[in-house]
Amino acid sequence: MSIETEIKFRVEDAGDLARRLQQVGFREETPRTFESNVLFDTPDRKMRARTEILRIRNYGGRWVITHKRLPDAGPGEDAHKHRIETETEVGDGEMLAQIFRSIGLTEAFRYEKWRSEWSDGEGHCVIDETPIGGFAELEGEPEWIDRRAAQLGVDRSSYITLSYGRLFEQWCAQHNCAANDLTFEAVAKNCG
Repeated sequence: MSIETEIKFRVEDAGDLARRLQQVGFREETPRTFESNVLFDTPDRKMRARTEILRIRNYGGRWVITHKRLPDAGPGEDAHKHRIETETEVGDGEMLAQIFRSIGLTEAFRYEKWRSEWSDGEGHCVIDETPIGGFAELEGEPEWIDRRAAQLGVDRSSYITLSYGRLFEQWCAQHNCAANDLTFEAVAKNCG
């Protein structure tokens, strides 16, 4: 269990951001890889009401289960997003999903992206290509995030602390989109 601290920011050109990351000393750890996520919750969405997620992720064939929640004390949000994150790799995410459904949990939200991962040895940057556009995340200590964001030309006013689910809700409202999931297929079908 650890506290994850991160920010997101919009990315118009993933190739340009990759070049800038290299220029300031980042190395690519994982090349562009497809990622699929399913959030589970109770039928009445109690976990969401408590600002928690239970996620099964398939990232390039590797299954990971993650639980995130607000810290017991301290900021849940300031200029940075802070979450207690507990996760572990699992052998069969499909079987785990069946177990969740058998104990009464439901699939609450699906989201997909293409992700590449970068590191400078102190923190991480990921570049995400989602159905609603490009984003990047800087994850590390708050001071490191702020220093690296400035080096990459990202102003503090551009920091995003929302989840992909919340960003998708906003995007759907702005684009009159009826999709329920942030998948490439659902957005293409429902968001003319």
